[in-house]
Amino acid sequence: MNEYIRGIKKGFPICLGYIPVAFTFGLIAVKMGFSPLEATIISFTNMASAGQFAGIRLIEGGAPYIELVITTLVINLRYFLMSLSLSQKVSPALPFYKRAIMAYCITDEVFALSVMEPDEISFPFFGGLMTTPILGWTTGALLGAVASSLLSPMMQGCMGIALYCMFIAIIIPPARKSRKVTLAIIVSTLLSCMFKYVPGINILATKGGGGWAIIISAVLGAAICASIKEFKRAKKLRTAEGRAS
Repeated sequence: MNEYIRGIKKGFPICLGYIPVAFTFGLIAVKMGFSPLEATIISFTNMASAGQFAGIRLIEGGAPYIELVITTLVINLRYFLMSLSLSQKVSPALPFYKRAIMAYCITDEVFALSVMEPDEISFPFFGGLMTTPILGWTTGALLGAVASSLLSPMMQGCMGIALYCMFIAIIIPPARKSRKVTLAIIVSTLLSCMFKYVPGINILATKGGGGWAIIISAVLGAAICASIKEFKRAKKLRTAEGRAS
């Protein structure tokens, strides 16, 4: 019980941070035609902000299921790596169903606090760490969905800007620390603009919710940056071999 309470205390700041972002999600979801109940259920069952925003946009645009699935898979691909990392910090004897419960709430912030734990992560601690973020994310979405009917159209439009602010807040901090991340962002942005404005291929950005443009931009951008890195590594290796000989 003490470990569960400790997890709740650790996760409470995450809860407070999730509420305003989830509020915006609930607001935008209702504006797109979802009911408050649907917006709340989406938040409770997903716990993936970027994936949720992209998902409701694709649904609104009438995108096919395969496009919706692949887009959210690409956007949330980082959770696979986080899960693999956290699996090394739990007891090998932990039952599968408990691992599945823990996997439900592996978010960027929860993962960050978990990997900072010096010792093995217990199930009660992670359960407490999950509790408050889940409540904050779900409650925020519910409040935003309900408040959508109380806000003026102008205020609703202003709140929509929060979506773009959220994405900027996600990419800028790591970009400032790593040139590789900065390069990946620039390349993916240029590809996205190409799919948006170049005649002939801009159908990918206009058809459905534009999910295929997101998928191709993300995957191709990462592949280009990885190729550049590998080219530089091979060049340094050849230079070192030349000097050695």
